[in-house]
Amino acid sequence: MRIIIFYIFMLLCAAYTNSNPCDPNNQRDPKTLRPDQLTVLINGYSESRIPLLQSIAATYASSPIVSSVQILWGNPRTSIKILSLLSQNLSIASPGAPIAVIRQKNDSLNSRFNPRRSILTRAVLICDDDVEIDVKSVEFAFTMWSKNRDKLIGFFGRSHDLDIVNRNWMYTMHSEKYSIVLTKFMIAKIEFLYFYRCGGDVAMAKAREVVDRRKNCEDILMNFVAAEIGEGVMVVEGMRVRDYGDSRNEGRSGVESVGLSSRRKDHRKRRGECITEFHRLLGRMPLRYSYGKVVRSVGEQALCEKGGKLVPCDRQVVD
Repeated sequence: MRIIIFYIFMLLCAAYTNSNPCDPNNQRDPKTLRPDQLTVLINGYSESRIPLLQSIAATYASSPIVSSVQILWGNPRTSIKILSLLSQNLSIASPGAPIAVIRQKNDSLNSRFNPRRSILTRAVLICDDDVEIDVKSVEFAFTMWSKNRDKLIGFFGRSHDLDIVNRNWMYTMHSEKYSIVLTKFMIAKIEFLYFYRCGGDVAMAKAREVVDRRKNCEDILMNFVAAEIGEGVMVVEGMRVRDYGDSRNEGRSGVESVGLSSRRKDHRKRRGECITEFHRLLGRMPLRYSYGKVVRSVGEQALCEKGGKLVPCDRQVVD
């Protein structure tokens, strides 16, 4: 029965994928969507990441706050046989929420923000197929979103800075302030997806063309949207956040730099160029800074000597 339900869900998602996401007849009224759960959209592209993708999808599906997990497969060269096998494995492995594999019509990164009719929740989690996050951290991030629905919520924060000498924008990282949340893990309200794909004017359409031309920067453009019609970003701290695709990994896991939007030597330079181009096209710079990270709790800060070691005073030392 579970497998039958799964395949019905998968077929429905495929039908919605082939429809125009901006057609009013294909859009749900946000007021009718569930506020107490979220829909997970995982961007999938590389076949070498499938084993990791299966584990990540199953972890998300195990949480009671997840309504469904939808894998947006963007590699047009992947065979139907491989995707069918992936779907079968996921239907068996899923411990909770249904998991569907949705084959995209093209490899446009803009498609990961389509306001799909298969989304039945107000909150949407957009994430990558090479980032593994524990369930408690996901649930904590969702709790923060529930209290700050006009913000993008995420674990990976970046910033924009102005290069006064060259008169352009830079993409950078600060330890204390953030203006950009990455799509490695990003929770957004459905209205942000509507505006990104269907709203705005000619300038917004040209900005989406920049994303397609560069095959990058869709997350930066979404942050422009959130800052323009929302309240910017909030960075939260996770308990266990493992980024397998980060090029700074010393061990080779086999999943680095194999996605559609892979990191290159001039990664930051190209991302800065995106910020500059979006600013020029949209005619304004809406990105705003958020300071500090939101943490689940603050433990004891004072140190005491216990068992011959300096440890937080509230920590129990077992000999």
